Amino acid sequence: MSAGTTVTEVLRNFSDYINRVAYRGERFVLTRGGRPVAELIPARTAGRRLAELPSVLASLPRLGNEEAASFEEDLTRARSEFGGTLPVDPWAS
Repeated sequence: MSAGTTVTEVLRNFSDYINRVAYRGERFVLTRGGRPVAELIPARTAGRRLAELPSVLASLPRLGNEEAASFEEDLTRARSEFGGTLPVDPWAS
C-alpha cells in the first residue's frame, strides 16, 4: 500500500491510478493536507478468474463408487425417457 498519495496527484493521473489498482492490485491511501481521507483499493469481485478453474474443480467432493453407479443409472434412465434423440441446438446455423 502506498504511504500516501495526494488527492490532487490522483486527480491529475486518474486513469493511471485506476489501471494500477485494477491490473496490478495496488492500493493507495489518498491524503489531503497531509491527512488520510480515503483509500483506492481493488473492488471485490463476485466471481473467480478462469485461471482458478482447475483448483476449484480439484476442491470439489468426489462421488464414491455407489454414488457414481447411482448417478450413471439416473443418466441412463433419463436418456431412455428422453427418447434417445438429442435436443436441437438453437444456436447452430
